[in-house]
Amino acid sequence: MDDMTLAPTAKGTVEFGDHRTWYRVTGELHDGKPPLVVLHGGPGSTHDYLLNMAGLSRSGWPVVHYDQLGNGGSTHLRGRGADFWTVELFLAELDNLLRRLGIAEEYVLFGQSWGGVLAAAHAADRPAGLRGLVIANAPASYPLWLPELDVLRAALPPGVDATLRRHEAAGTTGSPAYTAAMMVFYQRHVCRRKPLPPELMATFMEINGDPTVYHAMNGPSEFHITGTLRDYSLLDRLPQIDAPTLVISGEYDEVTPAAVRPFHDLVPGARWEIIEGASHLPHLETPERFTEILTQFLDKL
Repeated sequence: MDDMTLAPTAKGTVEFGDHRTWYRVTGELHDGKPPLVVLHGGPGSTHDYLLNMAGLSRSGWPVVHYDQLGNGGSTHLRGRGADFWTVELFLAELDNLLRRLGIAEEYVLFGQSWGGVLAAAHAADRPAGLRGLVIANAPASYPLWLPELDVLRAALPPGVDATLRRHEAAGTTGSPAYTAAMMVFYQRHVCRRKPLPPELMATFMEINGDPTVYHAMNGPSEFHITGTLRDYSLLDRLPQIDAPTLVISGEYDEVTPAAVRPFHDLVPGARWEIIEGASHLPHLETPERFTEILTQFLDKL
């Protein structure tokens, strides 16, 4: 799944109210297997770091990537406040995309990080066309996850967390010193490849270019969550999911087992795979093992 040269079969935008959602399709829709719709993380990220998922089209699975509203090729809304950027907004956008592409009657969802949270929230409504659900590297509850991040931060090399907290308290998280300390955490718990893959760097550049959504819903970094999602939890909704479900996380994932386990324990029949040697992005860090696990699940569908 490492071939980044696969050309999209179609790409463009669909109307979403007064705005537009950018998408790309690799493979042929309505020609065999149901499409795999890929939900990126953030919130406020882009599809770029998940582009190698298009390789699944070689096995007959059409793959749909899209940029969520406010990001990448979709409509940017820099002037909107945090009250605009809600989980409900992005659920409505996903529903709209499925209808506009004509795939709402049969599809599979793959959600990574925040995208996994969004995918699970969608699945909890039991949409008739959902054939399978993959939740990758996502927390089932932000209140469960936040204390876990403090544990990971405390285990960083001496002085790193102190530097981070000093800048967080001073409101100087845009400083070079904060960024340098932040990358120590990222290299341990977000992506362990060195140098970082170019598709991940492309996503980082997109976030940096317009951090509106990321700052509103998440915060200044992956581990300092001050946005509106800090109190968000799916725990009471997970038992409602009835689609076949695969849960994936990494051995060194910033989303620790305590934050992932409710997906396995509360979603009926969910299977959980922890990928050795990977952190938050196993599709980039250990692509062979990731692809093996994912294709086994998809083929059983």
